[in-house]
Amino acid sequence: MTDAASTPAESPAARDPRLAESQFLRAARGEPVTHTPVWFMRQAGRSLPEYLAIREGVGMLEACMDPALVVEITLQPVRRYGVDAAIFFSDIVLPLKAVGVDLDIVPGVGPVVASPVQTLADVEAIPELEPDHVGFITQAVRGLVAELGGTPLIGFAGAPFTVASYLVEGGPSKEHARTKAMMFGAPEVWEALMAKIARISAAYLEVQVSAGASAVQLFDSWAGALTPGDYERLVRPHSAMVLERAGALGVPRIHFGVGTANLLDQMGEAGADVVGVDWRTPLERAIPLVGERAVQGNLDPTLVFAPTEVMTARAAEVIEAGRVARGHVFNLGHGVIPSTNPDQLARLTEFVQGYPLA
Repeated sequence: MTDAASTPAESPAARDPRLAESQFLRAARGEPVTHTPVWFMRQAGRSLPEYLAIREGVGMLEACMDPALVVEITLQPVRRYGVDAAIFFSDIVLPLKAVGVDLDIVPGVGPVVASPVQTLADVEAIPELEPDHVGFITQAVRGLVAELGGTPLIGFAGAPFTVASYLVEGGPSKEHARTKAMMFGAPEVWEALMAKIARISAAYLEVQVSAGASAVQLFDSWAGALTPGDYERLVRPHSAMVLERAGALGVPRIHFGVGTANLLDQMGEAGADVVGVDWRTPLERAIPLVGERAVQGNLDPTLVFAPTEVMTARAAEVIEAGRVARGHVFNLGHGVIPSTNPDQLARLTEFVQGYPLA
């Protein structure tokens, strides 16, 4: 990256004074808010009919590399729900595609890598990410920031362990057997791979923040497959490097994983300002683990299929539990399920934003 990309970016408030009053950014920084801010993981796409219409006949990676489509898809849930933050429409394997890794996102399967990583030579063959590789990302972020005004944009990247698992397994895995075989049996290859992905993820976040993103989220979807000891020795240092480089840019950092109840303290200590909590762990248990950090979450995504009064009653419980945290950003405990009724998410957004905090 250039020297400019590793220095603090222009503050959100300097770009648009309205961002100084963003409830999402205030909560992420542990500052007082007038309402609990809310956004939804995977809100950009998935269940929206307007998303399905615009994506018809367009592959996932193709859509992610088209700045006009990225802008439109990212804006769709902001228009429909009035959420407190936008999440950049992309995919965690996109930086790998951008540097030349032969992969595709197969409908109904997920990312599939043509030649899984096995050796040190395989790792060395993966190029470093430079801004020129992702010029379309810079273009899309700048376009979004201009459209969003006072609504902050969250940039994101995949955490090293999760991205490494896709590269080593060749696609999604439940057991992560090949991944762990490399971790334990070829530590020099593992270390090189994690360091390479960490640099790529950090560079990808730097590009987004330099173009105008106001916060970032690091997704470690598969970290829950690890023991605390293995996470501490073999994974956390690399996630910490990504978060440190993002932190140098002066934006709030969210760190989220699935099934990570046993890792929440370490994920916070890796450098997060906000720790995402999935729906399996009640916030009242999670908050003491994350220390003086904000939390994000964590309504069970299936509750949007329940009667509205049941959904909102459970949402109220989440908001009440979040009161004792340094800050609380309301979210689902994982991404929006594709068959979700958008009208229910609209009702949920209205309920959370209208919930009295006094």
